[in-house]
Amino acid sequence: MTDRELTQQVIIGSHSAFAEIVRRYSGMVFSKAIGVTRSEEGAAEVTQQTFVRAYESIDSWRGTELGPWLSAIAVHTALKLLDKERRRHTSPIDELKPNILSNLSTDTSYSDEHEVALQQMEAAISELSEQDQQLLHLHYYELKKTDDIARITGLSQSNVLVRLHRIRERLKTKLHHERNN
Repeated sequence: MTDRELTQQVIIGSHSAFAEIVRRYSGMVFSKAIGVTRSEEGAAEVTQQTFVRAYESIDSWRGTELGPWLSAIAVHTALKLLDKERRRHTSPIDELKPNILSNLSTDTSYSDEHEVALQQMEAAISELSEQDQQLLHLHYYELKKTDDIARITGLSQSNVLVRLHRIRERLKTKLHHERNN
């Protein structure tokens, strides 16, 4: 069934049609959520909220594929969750150390530091296994959904999600270690 047909079935009350939507897109939604929240717990919460919101407003969807719509809901939901968490843990700006405030910059143009960070990232990626590099390429450069990546690589969708998460964590750790040396 196409996404349009599935949504029509959901609108008339088919729970199995919605279950199929969740099956098709839960990996992609979880991946988007973990990319924003950087936590499996947060991503799981965002994934659940995304599908609840999608179910509640599915009759307003007018696209041809649900993926972009669900991605937008997931990112928006994840950002709201992060904002809520940030507000819970923030201090008044007066309490920030003066040297932190002086280092804040609104200039987002090219910088040598940014170039060095990009080079370090490329070097760290080049040290990954060929399969890990392929997963990153498919996900971030070709913008493939995790179920498509699973079909291409022969891995399960959940394995793709876990491996992408672990790759990101390894890269983050490696880059953090390099910056502190």
